Amino acid sequence: MATKRKSDYFGLSYIVSVILAIIPVTSWVCGFVTRFLEGKIVAGILRLVLGWNIIWIADIICMIVKKSILRLINC
Repeated sequence: MATKRKSDYFGLSYIVSVILAIIPVTSWVCGFVTRFLEGKIVAGILRLVLGWNIIWIADIICMIVKKSILRLINC
C-alpha cells in the first residue's frame, strides 16, 4: 500500500502547503518556523529578515516543483 508523502510545512498535505506558500505572510511565518524546528537557526534568522521578496517567490516555485521550500543554507 502506498503511503502519502507529506509536504514541507509541518507535515501538512501538498495542497495546503502550496496555499500557505502563495500567501505572503503565512509563507514568511511558516518558512522561518520550519527552519527553526529543523534546528537551522541561521537559516531561520535569514528567512525572518529576507523572506519577503525573492525568497517568497522562490518558495512558491520550489513548493510547486519540488514539494519543498527553498533551502539556501543548511546551518
